[in-house]
Amino acid sequence: MPIETVQRWVFAVILIHIGGSPALALAAYSPHMEQAKHSTGVGLWIMSGVVGLATTAGVLLIHQRSLLSPWLVLGVLPMAVAAFYVF
Repeated sequence: MPIETVQRWVFAVILIHIGGSPALALAAYSPHMEQAKHSTGVGLWIMSGVVGLATTAGVLLIHQRSLLSPWLVLGVLPMAVAAFYVF
């Protein structure tokens, strides 16, 4: 396997970890903050979607794929799951 391919995959996995962890944490914490103050919970919920989309877009760019891809759904998945509990 060429070294460039290995470097792409390693960088993509690091980006998924660095970007995915905050997206999941924001999505998991947003229902708890929503109980205290609704606008704070919704703000965290929106930020989880933005961070997830940015992470997914970054991985697509690393692998030189189009940004208009069905894989973007994975970026908003934590946001979609948390929406059930926020609203």
